[in-house]
Amino acid sequence: MLMKEGMKALSPYQVATIRILSAGLIMIPFFIKSYRQIPAEKRKYVFISGIIGSMIPAYLFCLSETKLDSSIVGILNALTPLFMILVGILFFEMKVSTKQLLGVAVGFLGMILLLMPKGNFEFKDLGYSLLVLLATFLYGINVNLVHKTMKEITSIHIVAFAFTGLLIPCFIILYSTGFFSQIMHATPQFYISTAAAFTLGSIGTAFATIYFYKLMKSAGAVFASMVTYGIPFVAVAWGLVLGDHISLIEILSLLIILVGVALSSRKA
Repeated sequence: MLMKEGMKALSPYQVATIRILSAGLIMIPFFIKSYRQIPAEKRKYVFISGIIGSMIPAYLFCLSETKLDSSIVGILNALTPLFMILVGILFFEMKVSTKQLLGVAVGFLGMILLLMPKGNFEFKDLGYSLLVLLATFLYGINVNLVHKTMKEITSIHIVAFAFTGLLIPCFIILYSTGFFSQIMHATPQFYISTAAAFTLGSIGTAFATIYFYKLMKSAGAVFASMVTYGIPFVAVAWGLVLGDHISLIEILSLLIILVGVALSSRKA
């Protein structure tokens, strides 16, 4: 919702850049401590994590949202656990139980049942779908990277170092898009869109990433990656608040997702 609001007056590149920029600005107070706490040999991994786990996906998702229905994006985003497991097994010597694999598959089935009837997909949109697939693949790499190389680093230090380190590139990119010259002739919608992108970055990226890493450290990479399956619950809840009707198939789909999450939480 915030991404869509942001793109009413800003380009996808501007929304994505402001998203990462605002996350970095929010984390500035924690940067010095994070720099001291992160071992020198680990800093490159943390910085790479910020690029492949947040910065590049931010652009990919914004570009995809210009053509794809949000429901389709939600389904494709739910491939994150599958990519995480695939990358983990192939490159990070990850051990995954049969129940965890079954849980991921069951949860993904629930996502398809829930969101597919709402989607509007045409073959010409295939290229934009590949952007989402690339983003989820990068998420899979990032989850494994953080899980494998940063177990001893606290979540807030990872996020503070990664996002603050991206501030200068973001300022350069935002300047190149003409954002600052637009301020001179800005409309009210311009400020609303900018505020939406800033909120998306500070809350939906910085703080959300901190809690995601905390969950991963306490519950494991497979279970944490399935937070993408929680998005429909939030969407349905907001729909009920706004007076929408929830159908039987939606209830059934949510129950299937819960079964998948329950199975994935079991390692044996």
